[in-house]
Amino acid sequence: MNPLLNSLITELRRGTLTLAVLSQLRTPQYGYSLVQLLEKSDVTIDQSTLYPLLRRLEKQELVTSNWDTSESRPRKYYMLSEYGIEIFQQLRKEWQKTTQELSILLEGEDIHESD
Repeated sequence: MNPLLNSLITELRRGTLTLAVLSQLRTPQYGYSLVQLLEKSDVTIDQSTLYPLLRRLEKQELVTSNWDTSESRPRKYYMLSEYGIEIFQQLRKEWQKTTQELSILLEGEDIHESD
C-alpha cells in the first residue's frame, strides 16, 4: 500500500477507534473481550494500541477500571464512568453529524476511481 495513503488511513482511524472503544464500555469489558467485541463489527485494534488508549481514557476520567481476582487469572475490567457516558453521547452525536455532512459531500464526487 502507498505509504502516504497508509498514513492517512491511520490518521483517519485514530479518532474512530476511541469512539468505537467507548461504545463498547457501557458494560464492563477486559482487554481481550473488548478486542473480540470490536472484531465482531470488523473493527480491528492491536493490543499495542488498545491498552495505551484505555490508560489514556482512564486518565481523562472517561473510563474506570477494577481488577477481578475471583478467577485463577486476574483481569482488569474497564467501564465508562458517568462523565464518560456524557462525553460518549456527545461524541456519538458529533460523529453522526459529521458522517452525514461528509456523505453529502462525497455523494457529489465524480472522480473516476482507478481500482
